[in-house]
Amino acid sequence: MGTKAAANSVAPGRPRRPSSAAPPAIEVRPVRRGDVDAVIDIDARVTGIEKRDYWRGLYRRYGEDPSAGRQFLVAEAGGEVLGFVIGEVRDWEFGSPPCGWVFGIDVRPDARQAGVGSKLLAAIVDGFRRAGVGKVRTILSREKSLVLSFFRSQGMMAGPFIPLEVDLDG
Repeated sequence: MGTKAAANSVAPGRPRRPSSAAPPAIEVRPVRRGDVDAVIDIDARVTGIEKRDYWRGLYRRYGEDPSAGRQFLVAEAGGEVLGFVIGEVRDWEFGSPPCGWVFGIDVRPDARQAGVGSKLLAAIVDGFRRAGVGKVRTILSREKSLVLSFFRSQGMMAGPFIPLEVDLDG
């Protein structure tokens, strides 16, 4: 063991002092143009695919023209974007009265388990309430067990609709 390592270690029998600096507060706010690269980065880290044009298009549709029915929010702490949520109120799709749809939510992997996702979902749900709807829905892939567990922990459960699909390649 070199002197550098010894200088950084704590003497035996002496407790480490806990850091007195509290972590920065998490703020949820509407997305800004400067946040788009962070959103792209979070999505690429999680999905393994960088979808720059997709996210820029969503920013133009939901970030530049927010309304009570359209929301694109980010969670920020200490000047860094930690996660995002995006959704909108949709009217009468599938015969359903107007309801809020969450179609994108994610948190940086190194910021998970800190309440970021819960704060994001609560903020978008509050926006949907202000828009006059009383129900929120989402759809996700069966393989996304982490996201499924998150939504279930937030009180969401299977709804009355059954997704159907057909391959068009054959």
